[in-house]
Parts: sequence; structure tokens; C-alpha cells
Amino acid sequence: MTARRLRTPWLAVLIAGAFLAAGCQATRPAGAGAPVLPSLSPASPAAKKTGAPTAPTDEAADNAVDRVIAISIDGLNPRAIQQLGRSRTPTFHRLMREGAYTLNARTVREQTSTMPNHTAMLTGRRVDAKHGGHGYTGNFDNGGTVHQAAGHYVASVFDVVHDNGHSTAMFASKAKFRLYKRTWNTHGARDRTGRNDGRSKIDRVTIHRNNTRLVAKLTAELRRSPREFTFVHLSLPDRVGHAHSFMGGDYLDAVQRTDQLLGRIVKTVADRPALRRNTLVLLTADHGGRGAAHYNPSNPQDYRIPFMAWGPGVSAGRNLYDLSPGIESPGGSRTSYHGKQPIRNADLANVATDALDLPRVPGSEFDSQRRIDLFG
Repeated sequence: MTARRLRTPWLAVLIAGAFLAAGCQATRPAGAGAPVLPSLSPASPAAKKTGAPTAPTDEAADNAVDRVIAISIDGLNPRAIQQLGRSRTPTFHRLMREGAYTLNARTVREQTSTMPNHTAMLTGRRVDAKHGGHGYTGNFDNGGTVHQAAGHYVASVFDVVHDNGHSTAMFASKAKFRLYKRTWNTHGARDRTGRNDGRSKIDRVTIHRNNTRLVAKLTAELRRSPREFTFVHLSLPDRVGHAHSFMGGDYLDAVQRTDQLLGRIVKTVADRPALRRNTLVLLTADHGGRGAAHYNPSNPQDYRIPFMAWGPGVSAGRNLYDLSPGIESPGGSRTSYHGKQPIRNADLANVATDALDLPRVPGSEFDSQRRIDLFG
């Protein structure tokens, strides 16, 4: 994404401002547009909370994005989107038509289960703590924290967004996601970035088993007071898959119903110009699945997942692998952590911070070099 960043010399802006203040009139060729300088308006949340200067920095804005909604759909096998087609999954197909995507992304290599992969999404780390991973291997809330699993504090996308003066939220549909509230709120680290915004890194946590009610609460917040970063977890495909078989008829119906819920989120953004102009929607999954379960990390039906991006400036209808020469399509292989990497769900944390022009998640691995390009 860095290729599109504006690198306006600040000294030149100051000199130009001095001339204008002195009453000098600058001339430019007919039809030339005025330069657009990235800035924080006085009313922006970051300016309010941090008193941040309006001068552009090294990480000047590369696009209009100043909000990210990151959506994880639990147990979404991308073959379901293909099998159901545009008529039964119009929202997934809208994101692909109007945004950039791949239906051939990967989970983390070690596991294809819910908690290890969601922890990877939020931290940008693999699972194996011996190789810099987050260390959370259980597929349940063990009553502790991710920090305890790793043996040290593990920063998340919530840390980066919150500590830089912005607001965060998590809407989840499984009770075990309380692990993340405990990890980054009750046991959040001190804020050492600019103004002290406190140890609680997630400003709003909403957990509700009913996916429909959860989305209603989310869309109400988006209409009223949208956050700079919102993480959303929808679980209907996974629940129905475990009860009735992944990729079976009931499962496909659940994916269709999830498409309808996703449609409510996208419509809420699209119908409000202030949101549509600056909100990036990212979508991925923690695992796929076929048959009774999804726990085999060497099974393509379990490790193959989607990754989509939709929002201002995102290249419409483009494959993410074609947009990002620094990454490599894995074909049908599982892939290791050596050499060029495929797109993984764990890229989500740094794709989000990159879009928001914020630092990388400390200690993260995936997309830490910012090779995924959404904008072409």
C-alpha cells in the first residue's frame, strides 16, 4: 500500500504558506488542481484525544480510509460462496465485484480452529510461541490471557489503534471471545504513545450469541458513533456446520443467511456518505470446513479461506495476488512460513493498521513489511 502514499515535503508547504500570508499570489497552469494535504480536522477523534498536529508525517495518508470494520465469519468455506452463486450470496459477490479479494487465502499453518486463528488475526502472529507466536493453542477461553500463553505481553491491533488516540470495538457471537476482553482490557498494557488513553484497549465489547441481534447492535453503533476500528465475529456457518455438516444443505443456508447479515452491515456503510467515503471493510475467516469438522490443518477444505477488502480507493474486481507482487498465490498447497507467503487471515491486523496509517502491531509477523496492496 505504501506505493500510493503522498510524500509532500512539509518545508515546501511552510514556504508556500509564508508567501500566501504575505499577500503573494501563486500561479499555476490552467486546469491544475490544488494540492491536497493530509490533515486531521479539529473535529476528528484523533485531534480531540491527542491534540495531534495537522502536519503530514512519514506515514501520510495513502487514501481516504480513516475507519476499518474487520469481519471474521467463523467457519466460512469459500467454496460455499462459489456454489451458492451471486443470486444467493449477493453481498459477498458485491464485495468481490466492487473490491479486491481472493478465495484462496490461508489460515495460520499450525491450526484450523477458532481461537488460535482469531488470536492470530488480532496480533499478526503465528501460533507457535517458540517462533514468536502468540502461544494460544486452546479452542476455548481458559480463564487466562494471551499474554500468559506467550509468556510475555502480546500487543494487538486494538493496542495500536487505541494508543494512537482512536476508538475501538469488538462485536462477537461466541462467549469464549471474553478471552480478548480480559487480555486487552483487564490486562492491557500502559499507553506509552502520546497522551495516556488508559490500559483498556477495546472501548466497547459486545458479545451476543444471536448473530441477528449482534448485527443490529453493530449497525446501530455505526449509525450513531462509528469507531475507527471495529472487529466483528459472526458464527452462524460454524455452528450449523458442526450441527449438520459443513458444506451440507443446512450449512449453505447458514452461509446465505450470513450474507444477508453482512448485507445489513454493508448497506449501513453504503447509505451514509460520511461512512462510505472513509470506511474500509475487511473480511476473512478463521477456517473452512467440510463434513463433520474443520480441525485438520493439512486439509485444503479446512485451511482455505477468503480474504476481501471493500472501501474507498480499493481496486474494484481485482485479485489480491495480482495487486501484491510481494506475496505469492499458494495454488492448492498448504504452504510453510518460509519464502514468499500467501495471504493469510493473520494479515488482517497489519492490513488494518496500514490502511489507518498507523504503526505495525509490535511483535507481529504477518504483513509486517506491508506487502499487501489493496489499491493497485
